[in-house]
Amino acid sequence: MAEFQRYRDSSLQSSSSADTDLELKEKSHETPYQDEISLEDNVGEARDALLPRHAANQAIAADPKVALEYTVPTSKKFMALGIYFLCNVGLTLYNKAVLGSLQPFGRREAWTLCAFSLLFTVNIAISNVSLGMVSIPFHQVVRATSPLVTTGIYRVFYGRTYSRATYLTLLPIILGVGLATYGDYSWTMGGLLMTLLGVLLGAMKTIASNQIMTGSLKLAPLEFLFRMSPLACVQSLIYGIWTGEFASLRADIAPMRDISKAEMTYGMTGLVLIILCNGLLAFCLNVSSFTTNKLVGALTMTVCGNLKVCLTIILGVVLFNVTVGFSNALGLLITMLGVAAYSSVELVSKRKKTPAPGSV
Repeated sequence: MAEFQRYRDSSLQSSSSADTDLELKEKSHETPYQDEISLEDNVGEARDALLPRHAANQAIAADPKVALEYTVPTSKKFMALGIYFLCNVGLTLYNKAVLGSLQPFGRREAWTLCAFSLLFTVNIAISNVSLGMVSIPFHQVVRATSPLVTTGIYRVFYGRTYSRATYLTLLPIILGVGLATYGDYSWTMGGLLMTLLGVLLGAMKTIASNQIMTGSLKLAPLEFLFRMSPLACVQSLIYGIWTGEFASLRADIAPMRDISKAEMTYGMTGLVLIILCNGLLAFCLNVSSFTTNKLVGALTMTVCGNLKVCLTIILGVVLFNVTVGFSNALGLLITMLGVAAYSSVELVSKRKKTPAPGSV
């Protein structure tokens, strides 16, 4: 009897533990589902809380009959309109200031600009061609004679002379550039002739641009560039086609057809950016060059061209660790002293030619 009682108690305990395990398993199966339902309920509640803020816009956007402008926030509309009005008014005022001052041109003035644009284009082409036929040091030495060529053109064609001190200060400038660029002097007779032609054309271009801006036409630098640039652009395109540069460009671009669309887009974007940056720098250079030429004169511009060579060498030493010898350093020093002497002589000459205040 006692054994039967113990057997019954153990059976009841086993059944109760089995029921407990079954309940735990059922709860464990139900818990993820219940958590998922709870998470969905929370997301739904958050969406329902945010929906009233944009309910009107969502309702309008869902309607295909409603125009797009009714779905755009008012702040974005005011921002776009403000930028539009600012650019529009700015462009109108700019065109009025620049284009409104353009003077009418006759046939003689038009032919003058055409001739100058051709001189401008040919000068650049000859200079680039001569660089491929002689070494850079030799090219710089020959180009350093530009101030002497400029004074010669002024004397022969315009009857304009300078003081003896001015001529004497040009000699150390030319000699200094020759020493500063001393190096591998390799050249051919054809290269020498092309370089000399480039010097002559460069001096003629500098004098002609000064005469156009200070002579009878009296063009402003921006107007001068505005009228001359389209002509020079067309001439450069014709020259590029004639010399085969466009064919070379197509040959360089041809391998890009085999690359992916993303790589081609990246490459073309980089090429366009390079061209735009180059064009922007060229525009700034031309505007500053014409403006400076009008203010200081053609001879001073050629002297500054020689000084630019020395400054380029100095920047090469500072930025790119270019090594220069004793003769190069001596040439830099002589050029600097020559430019300082030229500036002093020109300043004294200007004071002599300028009438004193109150004089008749």
